[in-house]
Amino acid sequence: MDLTTVLSLGQTALELGLICSLTVLALFLSYSMLNVCDLSTDGCFTLGAAVGAAVALSGHPFLALAAAMAAGVCSGFITALLQTRLGVDSLLAGIIVNTALYSINIAVMSGASLLNMNKAETVFTLVKDRLEGTPLAGQYKLVVALAAVALALAVLTLFLNTKLGLAIRATGNNPDMVRASSINPIFTTTVGLCVANAFTGLSGCLLAQSQKSAEINIGTGMVTIALASLLIGRTILGRGSILSRAVGVVLGSFLFRLVYTVALRFNMPAFMLKLVSSVIVVLAISGPYLKRRWPMIRRRLSHRSGTAKGGR
Repeated sequence: MDLTTVLSLGQTALELGLICSLTVLALFLSYSMLNVCDLSTDGCFTLGAAVGAAVALSGHPFLALAAAMAAGVCSGFITALLQTRLGVDSLLAGIIVNTALYSINIAVMSGASLLNMNKAETVFTLVKDRLEGTPLAGQYKLVVALAAVALALAVLTLFLNTKLGLAIRATGNNPDMVRASSINPIFTTTVGLCVANAFTGLSGCLLAQSQKSAEINIGTGMVTIALASLLIGRTILGRGSILSRAVGVVLGSFLFRLVYTVALRFNMPAFMLKLVSSVIVVLAISGPYLKRRWPMIRRRLSHRSGTAKGGR
């Protein structure tokens, strides 16, 4: 594998990792900050892609970003409504919304399972035209992805350090204390899920515009990918400020996509990638635990080895 191939693989992984890191940031907000496991991520990601593609096909690529985020907000609001007002368990609420979104996504795509944007203008093609003749002309996808992630990091960091953001973080840590402090946990949960799903919708829209198509299964497995990336990021930069932890999440998304890209490069069958995702999740979850337990495990192994030698 020559240097050019390695650089190409790295760039592809970085572009996809940055775009999908917006979904990981959404999970960072809902799962890490709000302590809610939102399983509607797959459907919401596809919803953002479908809405974004439909609006882009009508000739408004930048408006498509706002429309996808608005669709994500609606998805997050319904999920929060089921949890907070109707007493549905958070896991079940996510599953219900994810199931319902399949039909809604098909409706948004006018009954089709694929929207082709080969002849439509996208954010990426517009940026490519603007960068024509510059050294960054060939990196236009990376430029758009970097700009989107940088803006999302800034917005998320500022938001979580506002009074409302602190209330959302407190709701995830101790809802009873929040309720005793005259803060409505229903409101904070709803706002948190709406903001998180807005990021998910934006991520789906950007991926659809990058690939020039939106397919009904584009978001399948996204919650697993986002969770794996989140846990990898937590291992890298799990402590410190909100910004450093969010940056760790983005790095985790890149590393996960790099593993995916390398696996595809070595001709791994596509159906095996879900197994790779599951293995990465297991390693990311069990890694810190095994690291803490390793001294005890090593002592036990040494003791057994010594006992076996003594028996001889």
